[in-house]
Amino acid sequence: MSDWVAVARTSDIPPGCAARVEIDETPVAIFNVGGTFYALDDTCSHAQASLSDGDLDLDRCVIECPLHGSSFDLRSGDPLSLPAVEPVRVHRIETTDDGVLRVALADEVTAQ
Repeated sequence: MSDWVAVARTSDIPPGCAARVEIDETPVAIFNVGGTFYALDDTCSHAQASLSDGDLDLDRCVIECPLHGSSFDLRSGDPLSLPAVEPVRVHRIETTDDGVLRVALADEVTAQ
């Protein structure tokens, strides 16, 4: 796990929205699901597509890749539909008392 890096303010990513940031040249997608924030690798494990540009399913806590429609669980990074079969990395994310989002990159994909 890497060090914590401040990436945005909570107000920068409204509920139901996503944002793309880069940490040490790693693209990271941040999602706001009803005030709970999730951070994943921004690149789909199936093809080179930005997950932060996908369709966010708030009820299921899932992001759908805009290229081929694979969906991923925001909590685990696990693929929920084909064509993706490999998970994406999930990163630790926290909100500080003054509303700053911080992310710590995961070293590897964790199997769920």
